[in-house]
Amino acid sequence: MYWTSRFGERQQVPQVMRRIRAIDATTVEEPGATGTDWRLHYSILLPEVVCDFYEVTDISGGESYKRFPVQKGDLILADRGYAHREGVAHVMRAGGDVVVRINSTNFPLLGDSGSPFALLPHLRRLKKQAPGEWSVFFRVGTELLSARLCAVRKSKTAAEEAKKRAHREASRKGQQIRGETLECAEYVAVLTTLSKEELPTIGVLNLYRVRWQIELVFKRLKSLLRLGHVPKKNDSSARAWIQAKLLIALLIERLSTEACFFSPWGFEIGNDSLPMA
Repeated sequence: MYWTSRFGERQQVPQVMRRIRAIDATTVEEPGATGTDWRLHYSILLPEVVCDFYEVTDISGGESYKRFPVQKGDLILADRGYAHREGVAHVMRAGGDVVVRINSTNFPLLGDSGSPFALLPHLRRLKKQAPGEWSVFFRVGTELLSARLCAVRKSKTAAEEAKKRAHREASRKGQQIRGETLECAEYVAVLTTLSKEELPTIGVLNLYRVRWQIELVFKRLKSLLRLGHVPKKNDSSARAWIQAKLLIALLIERLSTEACFFSPWGFEIGNDSLPMA
């Protein structure tokens, strides 16, 4: 199934009878090198591409599924910044499911025998762009939870670009990049708690790609509404400025949605109090 958002992006979305949400966070910077940065935690509904929850914190507010309220049946897409066992367990306990990009270090997995699941050796078995899947487990306290790991090789061009980004990030942090990290950059590995009956491997990977919509939302907020840099240094005024920008964004969303169903008649059919022409 394909859908085109009201902003023109055309995406392929597997048919899942769930409330689908994409979550992420972005920073808002204060002027000057010593200013306190802010972080916006944001959730959008898909395919509507409208905000259903947000939270503003200072820069110490980390990315976590725990920040977001979860309804039973929610399916929440997230990038690897949210690949933490406690956060995934939070969604599962509330009756939701996740599709989340995983990394090789922050989310230790277990195989069927209970021994550590070696990620790279399994990824190396993937042939060209044919996807693969494995049943995995992870521990949260005394709980042993099950999940599926779906993965696919990137194209050569995409893999090289990912390695360049990894090098730049390591250089920015003054770190030495590991060979394992570079090799993992050749793959997309996604963890999901959905059953295979509800969504097969290819569907999981295609659904993860739709997460990019929230990145586009952030680009619009920062380019059109100039949310990226707050012209304030006082915490109270900076927070008020950010909230005002978000109010404008939400009003624009509401007006855009209402405009889709606007009629010049100016009234709803079925209102008996209105005279017929």
